[in-house]
Amino acid sequence: QVQLVESGGGLVQAGGSLRLSCAASGRTFSRYKMGWFRQTPGKEREFVAAISRNSLTTYYADSVKGRFTISRDNAKKTVTLQMNSLKPEDTAVYYCAADGGVVQLPDKIDAYDYWGQGTQVTVSS
Repeated sequence: QVQLVESGGGLVQAGGSLRLSCAASGRTFSRYKMGWFRQTPGKEREFVAAISRNSLTTYYADSVKGRFTISRDNAKKTVTLQMNSLKPEDTAVYYCAADGGVVQLPDKIDAYDYWGQGTQVTVSS
């Protein structure tokens, strides 16, 4: 069982930066592949970024590649999403998720077993 709590959302101007954090409970955090998704009202939740158990592999949606960076600290049981050069279209609720499966399917919502409650990110133009 893993519980996830996101933090770090807020209001920022276009071109600015935000750093989202996700704190996990439980003793088996390092066994989970981690991901970030986002959702806006009326739209489906979409993949943003994911990271393997040992941090060796990262995945990004094309829309955020080169601007966002995902990282994790297994000792601290945290996963972070550094978001730079933010755009108004990045406005969404951002969710942290944990995938306990054998094969990493980073952009598949159904692959993730646990989800946080979400944190709002608003980028003004």
